[in-house]
Amino acid sequence: MNVDDLIRDSFREQHAESAPPPVDLAERVLAVRRRRWARAVVSVAVATAAAVAVAVVVPGLGGGKNDVRPANVLDHGDLIAHPDQSPPREMIAAGRVVLAAYCTSTSVKQSGGRHTDVRTYWLLNPRTHTYEKAGKWSFVAIAPGLRTAAVLERDLPAGRIGLLDLLTGKVERWIPVEHTVGALSFSPDGRTLLATTYKKNPDVHVTLSGNQSSRWPNYQEPGRTGFSIIDVASGTESWSKVPSGDGTGLNDRQDFGFSRDGKLVYTGLTEEPGQRFYDFRGRPVPTPALERHLQWYVDARLSPNGRLAAGAASDGTKYTSSEILNPTTGSRSTMVRGEQLLAWIDDERLIAWDITPGSNEFRNRLVVVALGSDKEVPLSGFRGGDDRATGRWTPVFAER
Repeated sequence: MNVDDLIRDSFREQHAESAPPPVDLAERVLAVRRRRWARAVVSVAVATAAAVAVAVVVPGLGGGKNDVRPANVLDHGDLIAHPDQSPPREMIAAGRVVLAAYCTSTSVKQSGGRHTDVRTYWLLNPRTHTYEKAGKWSFVAIAPGLRTAAVLERDLPAGRIGLLDLLTGKVERWIPVEHTVGALSFSPDGRTLLATTYKKNPDVHVTLSGNQSSRWPNYQEPGRTGFSIIDVASGTESWSKVPSGDGTGLNDRQDFGFSRDGKLVYTGLTEEPGQRFYDFRGRPVPTPALERHLQWYVDARLSPNGRLAAGAASDGTKYTSSEILNPTTGSRSTMVRGEQLLAWIDDERLIAWDITPGSNEFRNRLVVVALGSDKEVPLSGFRGGDDRATGRWTPVFAER
């Protein structure tokens, strides 16, 4: 049984019990997947990413004198790694992709069985090549070029969007919005912002009566209202109504993302076809051919040349591994190491989360993996704890 089957079966069970699906379902399914891998790997071991300009290039964003550049067949001379650091203190990069920020999440209890997941961000300073805490922001998106970040203030949903200059650490301009926002994403060219709009804080969750002992809060009050397309230069906003429950079936955040060409937006589904696309007016449209077989919970999506698609974790080797698909047919092209594929570096290499064979299922680190190779290069140190542990960090990648 693969990850897709696990997700579908989990939602069928929740529906049969007349209860909403739990928050963080994808992460929990992946956790089950990791546990199966851990057992399989142990057996084998025993046997044998006035206008504020979005810059395209950041001068001086090279490696510092303390950068670690591993010597490995996967290293094309463009890796900056710190395998002794978790969370990282100094810049991590691989080819065109840079770890532009990372965040941690803390659960804050409220009344009535409610709690709020509060994120804290660390942003890459392009001058010092170090990550600096930015505690005032609840959500951060990084534009290509690593010069500008779009930020939301602490209380969600927010009534304005800040454009933060990463060189100075100052908000250069505020964009007021007519519909309050809970999430942001830049288009591939950095000229447009996609804002997912909410009427309630999308990070507030509820543990249902009779399930108070569960550490997995299992309900989120529906609150998504739609999305806004915002021109970064002018600040003009075009809003479309696509509310919670519009076929998504998700009780977690229901944020939107841009299609590969930046001309459509999509959101995840819990059943086939796995995602739904809309035009900028909020009208459902056919899924683009190359994105038809992508999964919303696999961040890497399409390779730069569009010829390969990152797939889900899969059985079949002595290592944790994931599928690489033909995006046109959805058939498996090959396998690659890594339990979660996060970003394509080029057409042959990716950044992934992975564990050491035989180790704790949650003790993973950022690595570089490559097609046709059973080796990997570590980029960061290992994360500790489980998926809900305080201090575990989540990467935010951007292109140079």
